[in-house]
Amino acid sequence: MSDTHIFTTKQRQVALIWAIFGALFFSAKAIFAKLMYREGADFLDVLTLRMIFALPFFIGIGWWARRTQPYQMTGREFLQVCVVGVFGYYLASLFDFMGLEHITVGLERLILFLTPSMVLVFSKFVFKRDIDAKQWLAMALAYVGIALVFWHELGVGGSNVPLGSTLVFASAAAYAAYLLMTGELVKRLGAMRLVAYAMVVSTVLCLGHYVVVRGAGGLAEQSPLVYGYSVVNALLCTVAPVLLTMLAVNRLGSPLVSQVGMLGPVSTVGLGYVFLGEPITLTQMMGTALVILGIFLVGRVASGKMPAK
Repeated sequence: MSDTHIFTTKQRQVALIWAIFGALFFSAKAIFAKLMYREGADFLDVLTLRMIFALPFFIGIGWWARRTQPYQMTGREFLQVCVVGVFGYYLASLFDFMGLEHITVGLERLILFLTPSMVLVFSKFVFKRDIDAKQWLAMALAYVGIALVFWHELGVGGSNVPLGSTLVFASAAAYAAYLLMTGELVKRLGAMRLVAYAMVVSTVLCLGHYVVVRGAGGLAEQSPLVYGYSVVNALLCTVAPVLLTMLAVNRLGSPLVSQVGMLGPVSTVGLGYVFLGEPITLTQMMGTALVILGIFLVGRVASGKMPAK
């Protein structure tokens, strides 16, 4: 846990701005994916190009972390990094971009926002941690919200909405598994180093996947606009949010930064309306409000059960 009390009010205010922009930038990832789909790219193109353009920056981050905080990884830790790379930045991203081909960015972001509830449920069955009645009720509220938005999309989005929703739900589950697996590892390696190393593992898997399916020359066939969107998606929606969020957590602590992250679903709905022409309806907003409230209450209840430090 970071010593947030050592920072001045001004520094904490700046960190809050970092957290806000981190949430907004990360939410815009789906917007650029949809724009690339309109240019003829598919989920595999979007995923692979995103990872390729982000890779040099994460290699740099990993090198910096290794120089500033030397640590000799064991063989076991290397294998653990490979496993979390598979779940956190390969499978989670793969399922997410696959699902985005079939549903709106608003529903995608809301489903991904259920990740904390999945962490809670996984913790119960894997680590036998108790979930009290308040947490169950809060999660039920969030899932009622998802059901509302899902029902709305069934009426306007066509027959592939269940498939797209299932794929994005699988993405959220994969990322929840990643979060559970990194608990002890992040304490030893540091958050920046772990993210950088896991991203490198994921990039290798994405490239291998692409070459097996499409061949080595497939990426060269994309339009300049797709490459442009990919660069922005990699830098603005992948590298920048990681750095901004990590810096904000260092000054503010993770509970507050997590609450700021609740801007994500709302901003995605707005961005989808502005850039993609996706409609905003009363049912959608009601569902979004229920999801945000439910996940907020899950976090509040969990925080209230933590012992004082």
